[in-house]
Amino acid sequence: MPRLVVLASTSPFRRELLARLQIPFETAAPEADESALPGEAPATTALRLAEAKARAVARRYPDALIIGSDQVAASGNERFGKPERRENAIVQLRQMRGKEVVFHTGLCLLNSATNRVQLSCVDTHVGFRDLSDAEIESYLDKEDALNCAGSAKSEGLGISLLTYLRGDDPNALVGLPLIALCGMLRAEGLHLP
Repeated sequence: MPRLVVLASTSPFRRELLARLQIPFETAAPEADESALPGEAPATTALRLAEAKARAVARRYPDALIIGSDQVAASGNERFGKPERRENAIVQLRQMRGKEVVFHTGLCLLNSATNRVQLSCVDTHVGFRDLSDAEIESYLDKEDALNCAGSAKSEGLGISLLTYLRGDDPNALVGLPLIALCGMLRAEGLHLP
């Protein structure tokens, strides 16, 4: 019988992405503090939190392949999390306009039976147009992006806010780097086409 695959996330975006692989899986909410450590680089935060989420769920699944993922968006010294409120989204989009923002997506696959950990960070470089305040307001009127790092959904209308996307896996920007994940799952013996 194939080993259980568990997505350590309650994100509907990550769940939809993982479903594309057409493998059975369960989801579980990870209990993890998502705060960055003082002086921690954004990519390091993303990797550490991806592993922390997988390990938090591993306690409940002692013989499973557990997927943890986390994303940190940054431009220079500025970090952009999930805005949660419209006012925060407006501030974020104003700060990002005309800039490149790097979305660091950390990925962890933990084999809870062997404690083997595979880690990868997939970066996506995103150029934001020099957005007017009216464009920002109009966008937020039309799309709920309050639960997305950086306040824009590239898989939706948010694509209109951008000048470019550069990266190895377009799924990473949405929250789960499927190309890297497929390699990790194969390394654990899971058959994928």
